[in-house]
Amino acid sequence: MGLSTHVLDTMHGGPAAGMEVALFTTEGEQATLVKRFTLNADGRSDAPLYDNSTLKVGTYRLVFDVAGYFRARGVKLPEPNFLNRVSLDFGVAHTDQHYHVPLLVSPWSYSTYRGS
Repeated sequence: MGLSTHVLDTMHGGPAAGMEVALFTTEGEQATLVKRFTLNADGRSDAPLYDNSTLKVGTYRLVFDVAGYFRARGVKLPEPNFLNRVSLDFGVAHTDQHYHVPLLVSPWSYSTYRGS
């Protein structure tokens, strides 16, 4: 399966459909954009971000446009808002395994874990 992500909006109790996300490869402080995508109605990308044949051992970053998503949903956010973008840096050690990076998010908090 490779690499995938899924975002749940804990404020509204459902998938974060329409959230903008960017995927980067990283090496130290250097980040290289791989792709930008919009989450579908289920809060997922339409296809795996990498499959097992293209996923490489290394470090990656997912950047989720949290403030943009909640503003688009009509949530009145303070200026400056508490969360703007959530950036998750993570490593892939075994390309034969599935790396799933879920995000549970509200305008004021988030949590993540390595899913299956």
